[in-house]
Amino acid sequence: MSDLLHQNLDTVQSNQQPMPVTLASALTVAPTTFITYVTGTTDVKTITPPVTGQHMLVLVFTDASPPDILTTGNVTAGLTTITQDVPLLLFYNPITAIYITK
Repeated sequence: MSDLLHQNLDTVQSNQQPMPVTLASALTVAPTTFITYVTGTTDVKTITPPVTGQHMLVLVFTDASPPDILTTGNVTAGLTTITQDVPLLLFYNPITAIYITK
């Protein structure tokens, strides 16, 4: 995604913005919208930043047995207690190129 499309990650959007997408879980996922639904059980190691500046993403894991978020990629805190259909907030720090989870 180009930095010119940063509005697709904004928390306030109109019906002109893309709807949330669904991605299959993988070692690397690449969200393109503020809210992304993730299916499957493959652990996530790296999240490809959709823009170069600071931003926030929401991942919602839809599988009954959600995957783990690993610390060996670009996420500061690994998560092994992800709950199905509960939003996971991620904040990107462009200085460190790391996502911080909440």
